Amino acid sequence: MSVKKPQGTLYIVATPIGNLGDITHRAIETLKKVDKVCAEDTRNTRKLLTHFGIQADLQALHDHNEIARIEQVKGWLDRGDHIALVSDAGTPLISDPGYHLVNALGDDGYKIEPIPGASAIITALSVAGLPTDRFSFEGFLPAKSVGRNKALQANLKEVRTQVYYESSHRIAKTIEAMLAIFGGERKVVLARELTKMFEQIYRGDLAGLQAWINDDAMHQKGEFVLMLAGQVQDEQTNEQTVAVESLLKILVDELPVKQAAGLAAKITGKKKNELYKLAMSLKGE
Repeated sequence: MSVKKPQGTLYIVATPIGNLGDITHRAIETLKKVDKVCAEDTRNTRKLLTHFGIQADLQALHDHNEIARIEQVKGWLDRGDHIALVSDAGTPLISDPGYHLVNALGDDGYKIEPIPGASAIITALSVAGLPTDRFSFEGFLPAKSVGRNKALQANLKEVRTQVYYESSHRIAKTIEAMLAIFGGERKVVLARELTKMFEQIYRGDLAGLQAWINDDAMHQKGEFVLMLAGQVQDEQTNEQTVAVESLLKILVDELPVKQAAGLAAKITGKKKNELYKLAMSLKGE
């Protein structure tokens, strides 16, 4: 009777986002014991491993070869190898490669174990001073202006704190687009080069951030986490009032005031008496 060899485990290992001192003891021990380390960029990961005196069989796994690597990784796990998956920085799969691999292995019942640690999203939110009971992570915006503006426009009425990643060569254009869509008074926090030597946190509004980012060329260097306050209830109420008034203006031009107010009440769910008074004032009666 043959005994099936135990399958290996895929470890999802978080690495520092800047300061190497932020790596966890468990992450170091895991990287030491695994048979292979699958890395987004083997050159970056080799520097990290060398710093901690770790020798490992490094394998490249990135956006361009991830799907092709899945069967190979399965083969390694089937023969009992333990594998670590790391990205260039932070927690893998968060705007980094690994989704296709983890999804496929999870579907087929392979053992996948998280080794938690640094994450730029959580690190930035912890010092932002913005509401964090609910937030939306938007990752990187589209590179082209049309796609970027469309994505931001879709979040115009979002009430949760929005978190974006951005790169040095697009940060100024992204802030410009946000200013045009959300307005200069929208509260924002920008975290630059988190945990690194030149870490900076800007707190203020979008108008002030645009001035700050353009004031010094160094402010546009590095890696960024942009956190935008959600739309406040007062802004929503004002927009709804404007929308109702616009609707009534159209209706009273075509219908008697009483009929226009009744139809507007059905459409908006507002009280008919309130809308009748508003319609009368708009009609000038």
